[in-house]
Amino acid sequence: MKKKFSFYKIYFYTFLALTLTVIILAFPAQCLSLALNGLNLWFERMIPTLFPFMVLSGIIIRMNLTDSFVKILNPILGRLFHLRRACIYGMVIGFLCGFPMGAHVTAQLYEKKQISKAEASLLLAFCNNIGPVYFLSFVLPTLSLKQVFPFLFGMYGLPLFYGLFLRYMVYQNNIKESSGLCFPKEPAPALLTALDESVFHSLFSIAKLGGYMVFFNLLFVVPGLIANFLHLPENLSRLLTGSVGCLLEITGGIGIVQDSAPYLVLCILPFGGLSCIAQTYSMIKNTDLSITEYVMHKMILTAITVFYYLLTVKLSFLP
Repeated sequence: MKKKFSFYKIYFYTFLALTLTVIILAFPAQCLSLALNGLNLWFERMIPTLFPFMVLSGIIIRMNLTDSFVKILNPILGRLFHLRRACIYGMVIGFLCGFPMGAHVTAQLYEKKQISKAEASLLLAFCNNIGPVYFLSFVLPTLSLKQVFPFLFGMYGLPLFYGLFLRYMVYQNNIKESSGLCFPKEPAPALLTALDESVFHSLFSIAKLGGYMVFFNLLFVVPGLIANFLHLPENLSRLLTGSVGCLLEITGGIGIVQDSAPYLVLCILPFGGLSCIAQTYSMIKNTDLSITEYVMHKMILTAITVFYYLLTVKLSFLP
């Protein structure tokens, strides 16, 4: 039975690859434009916002400075979550710097043996979200949303409370078992050595992310062709292409949807799209952390977000 399933899987993947190849050859202009858009988004948005944080975070972790970095916030977050300081560092970076820094830092801390597998799984479940700078400077203005606090709570407050629920209801026993473990820290390298290693690994990671953005933006050609085949009006065509696009690559999808369906976009944001999942996998693939578990938590957070916006709109807190 397993061999039969593998047989069908191979043919399914082959069919998808051939179909995409035919589409690229049949519609080269559209595919070139979409791929170029993904490359521009990577160059103009991802590199300036992520690369400096990747380098700095890599230096901090390699030089064992995480405890000092979170010294101010630890009295609050440490008592709230009852986690070691390295975990609080991963949480702070994940929320402040945004996706995929949450997964990147979590994987680094776990590989450097500064946190346990249970702690890494917990962080990965709720700290790998869209960054606040990206959310405030790009998402809200593009969606023409003027209120800030309700949407900030929906984007960051819900994951924070979900993380508290996971900490004390799901991962309580596993983290308790690992809390007494002592993780010996590697000797801190010299600053220039840490900088060199961090720059090298950050360049490799950011280049991979760019590849994912180009590839998933290229897939936007499929819903666009479907909309043209169905002869949909321009507004419906844009909504279909943008909605499917958000599920593929969130930034390109938002650029297409714009303000035509803001709450749809807000409900998709916690999930992040297939590109975000693939990029997260690229961050954790050298560890034994589960991408399936990560996707499950993202789907739960998406369902919670949908309920939150349905409730707030129903109660007239939001237009």
